[in-house]
Amino acid sequence: MVRGLFVGRFQPLHLGHVMAIEWALSGGGVDELVIVIGSAQESHTLRNPFTAGERVEMLLRGLREHGIGRDRVLIVPVQDIAMNFVWVRYLEMLLPRFEVVFTRNPLVERLFSEYGYRVVGQPLFSRESYSATRIRELMISGDESWRSLVPSSVAEFIEEIKGVERLRRLASRD
Repeated sequence: MVRGLFVGRFQPLHLGHVMAIEWALSGGGVDELVIVIGSAQESHTLRNPFTAGERVEMLLRGLREHGIGRDRVLIVPVQDIAMNFVWVRYLEMLLPRFEVVFTRNPLVERLFSEYGYRVVGQPLFSRESYSATRIRELMISGDESWRSLVPSSVAEFIEEIKGVERLRRLASRD
């Protein structure tokens, strides 16, 4: 069995994330995927508005909606450490073993390559559309098109937790 690793902040989970996860599990040559929710300690900021638990919920709902079973993924929230050099060892300590890392981030690629991991750059899936930063900006501006960029179950969840209102409040000035 081959296990891969996919790291993201998922602020929020969007369809680009889902397509990258689907690709890793089909064309990426892995049987299982460890999905790390990075910056797990961050929430209620413009860059990281959602809690780690909310992001787990988004992943569970969004992956289920797209037919990705829990038997193929393991979701693990991980807090940041401020030491890039030991970050890979930190993840090795927290996670089950993995052989392949999926990323398009040059720093992540370099760090894992230096420790001998095989790093695979998954295809970009409409990066200009599927950007969590852009989605948060659309939410703040009141542009409802953000809903088409996330799984419908994630849009429903964001409504349930009043995520758009949270973002707008965070973006408001005194």
